[in-house]
Amino acid sequence: MDTQLTAFVGVAAAMVALPGADFTVVVRNALVSRTEGVATALGVAGGLLVHTALAVAGLAAVLVAVPALFRTVQILGGAYVLYLGISALYAARRRGARMAEPGQEDGKSERAARGTGRALRQGFLTNALNPKAPVLFLSLLPQFVPAGAAPLPRTLLLAAIVVLMALIWFPAVALLVDRLGRWLRRPRTARAIEGGSGAALTALGLVLVTGPLLP
Repeated sequence: MDTQLTAFVGVAAAMVALPGADFTVVVRNALVSRTEGVATALGVAGGLLVHTALAVAGLAAVLVAVPALFRTVQILGGAYVLYLGISALYAARRRGARMAEPGQEDGKSERAARGTGRALRQGFLTNALNPKAPVLFLSLLPQFVPAGAAPLPRTLLLAAIVVLMALIWFPAVALLVDRLGRWLRRPRTARAIEGGSGAALTALGLVLVTGPLLP
């Protein structure tokens, strides 16, 4: 039995399921519709595929080795997450204004479908521009390559496991949010979730843009 591979599956599952910007964006878009939630989840998995491909190719090592390049990616990623956060806060404010106006319907009329393409793009960019991912993959994957084993096939297998975990976890989150949609989409609940996700994304974006270079 490959104990290292078994251990990696557990580590990968915990890494993918850890709440962060990916999770927040999937939940937020799943509140709009199940289709957009699943599209966002697939976009996140696509972003992970980019990171794993870069790690396998060794390009992530170059990114980490050049501080200016890494800092550029960090700022770009932070700016995009910040944009998503501010957009969510603005949406929550608009939702509150509509709730205060008489004659406004809640529920489905509060939700305007933005399209699966945009949701897919949001999920992809949120993950692909995450500056922590190259460091994570470069530090994690080599730990699970047995001594004497060919590194490329093993790294490809580990990378595929991470992407598979994302393809299972994030669509499951989107479907669960949609299943609970009747309660989650109540005007006050939806506004609280929108505001909370906006605050979390804004805070994370500010940390990435203004904070020190990540290790």
